[in-house]
Amino acid sequence: MTLKSKICGVSDSKTLRYITNHTHSPQFVGFIVNYPKSKRHVSFEKLKELLKIDKKNCQYVAVLVKPQNNILEQIKDLPFDYYQIYDSDPVQIKSIKKKYKKKVITSITIENKNDINEYKLYTDITDIYLFDSKGYEKSMSFNHKLIENLKLNLNKEVMVAGNIQINDNLENYKKIADIIDISGGLETAGLKDVSKIEIFLNKIKNT
Repeated sequence: MTLKSKICGVSDSKTLRYITNHTHSPQFVGFIVNYPKSKRHVSFEKLKELLKIDKKNCQYVAVLVKPQNNILEQIKDLPFDYYQIYDSDPVQIKSIKKKYKKKVITSITIENKNDINEYKLYTDITDIYLFDSKGYEKSMSFNHKLIENLKLNLNKEVMVAGNIQINDNLENYKKIADIIDISGGLETAGLKDVSKIEIFLNKIKNT
């Protein structure tokens, strides 16, 4: 099985066009919608312009941290396929999913093995599980061995993030996930680097 991929934190039109036009484009492209602490955050006005770019074979993902109603109302007509949600409880996520009719990537942030079982709260709600570090805007890693047996027991796709780099052995991720979520690993001096994106997309195609 070929790994799927998500390139996250896209914030400029040149990079987005490069990604969506690529022969081996990722399945998902993520945009930081409401978390200004991140250098990858995109203002609403800029986001509206950015999302006019044809997604082609990609699916657009709104990355949301504990989203409030005003943000959700603001973006409801933008062409997002998924909402990737951090720091919201199951009741909130269920309500968002029902009201806005979006697929949901539920983000489970992990520091130790005790955090893993949180996924059970979202079994009936989420479309994809994302296991990430607690770094948020900082590209921090977590011990991926903590989730290596989960994929066998879940009936949903598993996405993994947490300081993934283009020189990692991507084969190792196939044991624990269906989708790799990469952001900082595709940057140089804090900006997306199309040469690194090129390496990553070609590498994952052959994984």
